[in-house]
Amino acid sequence: MTVDVEDYFQVSAFEPHVDRATWDNFPKRVEDNTLRILDLFARHEVRATFFMLGWVAERHPGLVKKIVESGHELASHGWEHIRVNTQTPEAFRDDIERTRSLLQDLSGEPVIGYRAASYSIGTNEAWAWDQLAAAGYEYSSSIVPIRHDLYGIPGAPRFPFSTAGGALLEIPITTVPLAGRNINCGGGGWFRLFPYAFSRWALARVNRLDGESGIFYFHPWEIDPDQPRQQQLGVKTRFRHYLNLDRTYSRLEKLLTDFSWGRMDEIFLTEGGRT
Repeated sequence: MTVDVEDYFQVSAFEPHVDRATWDNFPKRVEDNTLRILDLFARHEVRATFFMLGWVAERHPGLVKKIVESGHELASHGWEHIRVNTQTPEAFRDDIERTRSLLQDLSGEPVIGYRAASYSIGTNEAWAWDQLAAAGYEYSSSIVPIRHDLYGIPGAPRFPFSTAGGALLEIPITTVPLAGRNINCGGGGWFRLFPYAFSRWALARVNRLDGESGIFYFHPWEIDPDQPRQQQLGVKTRFRHYLNLDRTYSRLEKLLTDFSWGRMDEIFLTEGGRT
């Protein structure tokens, strides 16, 4: 179970409409929403991995401490949600080192996991895995093996594989093969789009037929139907962002009941768990 800790105004789809320089002018809702998630996980006795933006951690240091004190893993989501495919290797290395350093200083815990903004490690960004390994990370969860207009490596393995000469484990978001193509069943907008019964069926199929653990992700803003609405969005962006926000929390309740969940590091990096 994973949470990408970013606020509603920081999503990649809003980049043409929201200048990063104005982020501090927006009402911040990420802390309250994340606290609701922590309460939800506590009620269901779930320990998860929180991929956190350095920008958010810097402004909410108490939230960082609350996450680790609650038994969850803290991991890096980069500093300002900048997609890897828009960065040079040098800029990327600075970003991941800066974020990791801050998260470790605030939490007092090692940070070994990373997730790219918008799953933006593509076929042309394999260099990013080498940079992550060199910066001290042990795993990444930054790709989705699907065809998509914004991200995806369709030919990538569906399950964890070694990269960077064996120094880093890449853990893809979970998909299920249907009609000759992979379908995302690992969370985000797909979880809000499909009926809950599909998500339950797909994850159960991965567990049963593939014999693998499923990776699920969502964002704090996805349980917040009252978030401020952005103006001048295109139809596709508006649909993807606001679809079924009022149903996410109740669906998460079902998901946490129907499956057993754990932290990324404990499931994939413990002895015998590494692929």
